Amino acid sequence: MSHHSTQSDETQIEEGASPLNLPADPSRRRWVATTCALGGVAGVATAVPYALSLSPSARAEAAGAPVEVDISGLEPSKQMTAEWRGQPIFIVHRTPAEIEDLAKHDGELADPLSKNAEYTPYTWAQNVWRSRKKEIFICIGICTHLGCVPTPRFKVGAQENLPNDWPGGWLCPCHGSTYDLAARVYKNKPAPANLPIPPYAFSPDGKRVIIGLEEYPASKA
Repeated sequence: MSHHSTQSDETQIEEGASPLNLPADPSRRRWVATTCALGGVAGVATAVPYALSLSPSARAEAAGAPVEVDISGLEPSKQMTAEWRGQPIFIVHRTPAEIEDLAKHDGELADPLSKNAEYTPYTWAQNVWRSRKKEIFICIGICTHLGCVPTPRFKVGAQENLPNDWPGGWLCPCHGSTYDLAARVYKNKPAPANLPIPPYAFSPDGKRVIIGLEEYPASKA
């Protein structure tokens, strides 16, 4: 069985209960995620659940299973959204310039080094990049305020509802919280914390990522 994920300038979706203390309404999250994704679909990628060839009842039982996503076609400055455990998973290919710019606005962020372990439980993500690979960023796309799905706003500069020096990132359409391209929340916003980081691991060739595991299975390498 394969599941489709969408890719756009500013956004892709995969399958499955929230590991964090966030609003737990998967149907609402799916609706909001779909609404946000309609902003500009530029292509389609395929994500494959780790548990393959399941019957409908078995699939329901395996809703929390890891999900594997093909990221080989993800272009720079683009986002894919997969789904894992009923949550949207943002996967972004950051450019060298976007990576360099991350350290330039630390003073404007509530938690620039992601020291809040509830949302960033992995030491490898408690830094400016918040990722295993600087160029590939992965997070759970649920606003830490009330559980809405932030909208990708990767265009740099002045635009509606954003500051004139906007460096690119996400805007929560519900209450205006803003996040940079490492999903770090800006100060004085309704959201109290950075977007959560899920467990994940890359395949040896770097073309796939498995969401829900901290090590890539040797049997799939």
